[in-house]
Amino acid sequence: MASKAPEKTVDDKEDKDILADLDREANEYAKDAEIQRILNAFKLDAYAILDLQPGVAESDIKAQFRKKSLLIHPDKTSNPLAPDAFDRLKKAQAELSDEKKRERLDEAIADARMLLIRERKWTVDTPDLKTAEFAVDWREKTKTVLIDNELRRRKQLKAQLAEEGREQRKQEAEIEERKRKRENEVAWESTRDNRISSWRDFQKSGAKKKKQKTKPLG
Repeated sequence: MASKAPEKTVDDKEDKDILADLDREANEYAKDAEIQRILNAFKLDAYAILDLQPGVAESDIKAQFRKKSLLIHPDKTSNPLAPDAFDRLKKAQAELSDEKKRERLDEAIADARMLLIRERKWTVDTPDLKTAEFAVDWREKTKTVLIDNELRRRKQLKAQLAEEGREQRKQEAEIEERKRKRENEVAWESTRDNRISSWRDFQKSGAKKKKQKTKPLG
């Protein structure tokens, strides 16, 4: 006769409930930690936001975005910062999916590396380039380069907007001047009959006076 399986005790159920609670807490902790990491990441560096190394394949970018988005999606957590973190994650993925934007970011990262090499009078074969310490310095230098690029971009945009504003004001002034000329022409034309009539009256008046002066006496 087959033996019966031991009945589950109250302690077994309590242990399972505790373990389930711990799993949920651990999951929420992981979500909160990832949300905070994203918000603390340098916002001009899409790689840092997605927690990727530069030069990864596009398929890796898509996979990483899916993994992160499933973890921190606002529908999956009650963390009030989740929407902001998710928005940054989407923007980072969109930037890395844009060929031109990703190329500019890669150029900035490469520039930061070369600047460090020149500052330290190293060569591209220097062993220190492969150390973890250099990786940290490289990321910090990348921040500096990206900030400089962003400041330059904003100044150019400001100058462009100012130039466009001047051009717009110039065009508006020209339009206004043409409008005034048309109004003056219309006003001048509207008084044409009066001016002709006045001139004719003046001519008649002058002719009459002249005739009276030439009238013989006696």
